[in-house]
Amino acid sequence: MAEKEYSLPRAEFDKPVKLLIVVAPFYRDIADNLIAGAKAEIEASGGTWDLVEVPGALELPTAIGIAERMSNFDGYVALGCVIRGQTTHYETVCNDSSRGITLLGLQGLCIGNGILTVENRAQAEVRADPGAMNKGAGAAAAALHLIALSRKWGASRKGVGFVPSTQEYKLAGEPKDTPKA
Repeated sequence: MAEKEYSLPRAEFDKPVKLLIVVAPFYRDIADNLIAGAKAEIEASGGTWDLVEVPGALELPTAIGIAERMSNFDGYVALGCVIRGQTTHYETVCNDSSRGITLLGLQGLCIGNGILTVENRAQAEVRADPGAMNKGAGAAAAALHLIALSRKWGASRKGVGFVPSTQEYKLAGEPKDTPKA
């Protein structure tokens, strides 16, 4: 018996949302299907997107980190495909690209990880199928849900951690606004 998968309802927004789709198009046909799925999901949520390409999956986290520092996207969709070959390079690329994306996410970036890590081309084709379980669409949906959560929880940002009991702050041992001799 096949297991039934569950998907959250589509994220909804009251203000515009813009995502950056970052893709490593090493397997062009697979990447194009992932991109089509991501675009469709973003547009179905009323969002807009930009698209950039990078040389490989290892560059995806770096490109997202640069975009976060230098641009104004609400979230990111990382897309690519890594197919196992005859060397251990597969493990390095899969682990390090995923780790980089996870670390950026733990810093608060809203990222959907759509990097396929598969044993063969047939598995990649199934996961990028535009008419079935397109993982590009799934990654976009994940990013959109994270954006929705960040907007829900980020509305009244008062700082993180300890809040001083007074408005008086000390820097290097001297109270704020104290005249110096």
